[in-house]
Amino acid sequence: MTRRSALVIAGLVVALCSVLLAGTGAAAAGAAGTRALATRVAAAPGGPRWRTAEPIPGLAALNLGGSAGFNSISCATAGNCSAGGFYAAKNTHTQAFVVNETNGVWGTAEEVPGTAALNATRAATASVSCATAGNCSAGGFYTDASGHQQAFIVAETNGTWGTAVEVPGSGALNAGGLAAIKSVSCATAGNCAAGGFYTDASGHEQAFVVAETNGTWGTAVEVPGSGALNAGGFAAIKSVSCGAPGDCGAGGYYASDNIARIPLTQPFVVSETNGRWGTAEEVPGAKSLNAGGSAAVESVSCTAAGTCGAGGEYTSGAPATQAFVVAEAGGRWGTATEAPGSGALNAGGYAAINSVSCASAGSCSAGGFYQDASFHTQALAVSETSGTWGSAEEVPGTAALNAGTTGGAMTSSVSCASAGNCSAGGFYTDASGSGQAFAVIEVNGTWHAANEVFGSQALNTGGAASVGAVSCAAAGRCSAGGSYTVRHRHFVQLFVVDEF
Repeated sequence: MTRRSALVIAGLVVALCSVLLAGTGAAAAGAAGTRALATRVAAAPGGPRWRTAEPIPGLAALNLGGSAGFNSISCATAGNCSAGGFYAAKNTHTQAFVVNETNGVWGTAEEVPGTAALNATRAATASVSCATAGNCSAGGFYTDASGHQQAFIVAETNGTWGTAVEVPGSGALNAGGLAAIKSVSCATAGNCAAGGFYTDASGHEQAFVVAETNGTWGTAVEVPGSGALNAGGFAAIKSVSCGAPGDCGAGGYYASDNIARIPLTQPFVVSETNGRWGTAEEVPGAKSLNAGGSAAVESVSCTAAGTCGAGGEYTSGAPATQAFVVAEAGGRWGTATEAPGSGALNAGGYAAINSVSCASAGSCSAGGFYQDASFHTQALAVSETSGTWGSAEEVPGTAALNAGTTGGAMTSSVSCASAGNCSAGGFYTDASGSGQAFAVIEVNGTWHAANEVFGSQALNTGGAASVGAVSCAAAGRCSAGGSYTVRHRHFVQLFVVDEF
């Protein structure tokens, strides 16, 4: 996975966070007892509030190696969610975990069933998607006894996780021994799609997709047309979203060429219609934007068949990394454009969209980061209304929070329950240089002031915390998770927090 760190998002996260973030059991009793307290993050007077962050129950007992990451969360209904990521066992091998919330109460984290038998050294849950309460799918990777990284998929039915299996057909594709699921999306229970990457016999990384129909996963295939695009041998699906069963959109990157073994990446999109994947295409308009040769689709969100939004980053001729957005309507992808207003903000030349969430056709919100004239990274938000993207803005309130001399802040995840009603989270650097987690809400199209996630600073004695993922089942009814560090032990632990 280290080659992947060349991509701008991974590089920035490593530079600013220094560790993947997590949750501890030591403060569980106190945190649980104060969950009902309102947080500092408000929608509006009398509106919804974020509760107090609490360590993921049971994770501390699993995470004896002190390294963990919160990668994904999905809420089918308010208070009914599933989440996943990884933790380090006592032998420092990383393991994949899942955890469920039922009726507003988080259960105990568990190693993904079946991965103990599959995984010799390193595993993680990368993505979770829930179509209905207790009916979800998740995917990620594990390392087999031969030291090869393989992709896995696992399903939850009626609140019980089944046994993880290697993605059908992925082993035959993965002759080079490096594969993973990066994203999963379920339109209805048992009707999902997933995507990621594998390494072929020539050592080239290729993008793949796989679909589930009526509860049965089909065979993974190379994304149609991506092999022809991927002359530089470096491609992957980064995000999948399904608007209806068998009708999904996906995006990622491919290498059009490479110079001195450095891949020149381009963003691509591909659509599934009536259960059949079409041909991958370079994001329309991206070539004219991407003069610097480093670009990717980071996030895709589909509200109906052939109706999606997406965002990511490209490198202009300056060179500077810029944020872009693009939309699909009627099954056709439009032309990518720089996120309006982001160029003016991005005086330091380093920006990207990390996350896009669409509540309905033409009504989306997105988050990411930009670098100001002082070369401090700032958290970014931008919203689309009736098909028109507004002007990107620094997330309100983060300027006051992000007071550290390094000036590191980012919006990591956005989720919209209805048009103009969204929640987001990420991190900032406080005046003492510690990384802290923030949450922010958008109400009727207006972003309110971000605040530190209530209770996270008390957990975060090691000074590195972040919200990793957010999911909203209804306006003002969201859940989120992230990580924090524990001083002295240098442990990374994970937390969850709910908005009600």
